Amino acid sequence: MEVEIIAREKIKPSSPTPQNLRILNLSLLDQLMFPMYIRTVMLYPTTHNLNDTPKRLQLLKKSLSETLNRFYPLAGKLRDDISIDCDDEGANFVEARVHCTLHQFLSQPDFVSSLEKFLPCELVLMGSGAGACITNVQVNVFECGGIGIALCVSHKVVDFSSITTFVKAWTATARDDFSVIPSFAACSLFPAVTDLSTRSLHVELVVAEKNCVRRRFVFDGPAITSLKARSSSSSTGFIPSRVEAVSALIMKCMIAAAQERHGGKPRPSLMTHAVNLRSRMSPPLSDKGIGNFVLEVGRIRSAEQSRELVELARELRDAISKVDVKKLGAEILEKVKERDELASKEGVDYVAFTSWCRFGLYEVADFGWGKPVWITNNVSDRFKNLVVLVDTRLGDGIEAWITMDEQEMNIITKNNQHHDLLQYAALDPNPLIYSPQT
Repeated sequence: MEVEIIAREKIKPSSPTPQNLRILNLSLLDQLMFPMYIRTVMLYPTTHNLNDTPKRLQLLKKSLSETLNRFYPLAGKLRDDISIDCDDEGANFVEARVHCTLHQFLSQPDFVSSLEKFLPCELVLMGSGAGACITNVQVNVFECGGIGIALCVSHKVVDFSSITTFVKAWTATARDDFSVIPSFAACSLFPAVTDLSTRSLHVELVVAEKNCVRRRFVFDGPAITSLKARSSSSSTGFIPSRVEAVSALIMKCMIAAAQERHGGKPRPSLMTHAVNLRSRMSPPLSDKGIGNFVLEVGRIRSAEQSRELVELARELRDAISKVDVKKLGAEILEKVKERDELASKEGVDYVAFTSWCRFGLYEVADFGWGKPVWITNNVSDRFKNLVVLVDTRLGDGIEAWITMDEQEMNIITKNNQHHDLLQYAALDPNPLIYSPQT
């Protein structure tokens, strides 16, 4: 599949940012986020005459410019470790042509790995991040008229909730609705600090020395219902959520794969899950709050502890339920240091989970020509033992994007009694299967 770059330009805010807003301080949680891009692609099927494509591209540019007027930090660049230069430099905007139809692309056996060609930037880790462009967009036009809009936005500035809010504002603006007004108050809630020695350790823990293998496992609604039943406890009344049940199964399989790879000897493990702090604040923070409001929580598990699904799911819920935003403050650094110390112990298998579920991106990502048929998570294969959970288009299923060591990936994809991931999930299925538009 060939993707041809047609044009590159900068999309600046529709009006200059006032001088008093030219510098935005990062929050502590922003600082702790290692410098990488959140990368996603929204794929839209053919719904128009091909002659209308230039008009759609112009609409995307105009509405992006007007949206950046309100989301002005996203049109700037990282100034240093603690601030953004809101200099209106603009977002990188790339126009590309895909020399195949959307259906042909999704019918390829390796379409997941080919998604990299749709991205506006190859750079995953941004070094110190200083001077890096915050927002990058690539609009990929298929021969059939379908469109793939790729976003790469600095994780130092936004989390996935922020991405959803930005897309919601952008699509609404394209429909002449300017009602989505963001808030940039993260730095006042979690002030930045100067000593962040733990951050570099976290990068060492999650970035692999060599590229790992990335695979996509799709759990449909009935499979999740069955998995939740298996992960429940009638004696205690515990019933896991979709995310808890899927996370427990994946963790169970990854623990077993690591054990098998290391000669069958049981190993301690650490499962962490990113928690959205917005709803846990008092009063709850609106989803219009832009920045990183996420914190990883988890606990170490000894090699001898039970690996039953109900125990893994319950431990995940217990760890998340103990997050008390009122008591965080300076304790954030202590929790991060504790996590890194546990994860860096020899022989400990560290698996990091994050969930994009229930943010509603499918519902808001309509520029006026319909909702996307598929929204991807383009987690890089540079990361090891990373699991990103994403809603399927119908909303009742979950796509699990997993990056891990190739040998261990080969183990968990064996469909046997010890590694039963494929009893519940389909491996890299065509996403159109899960779309009512087909």
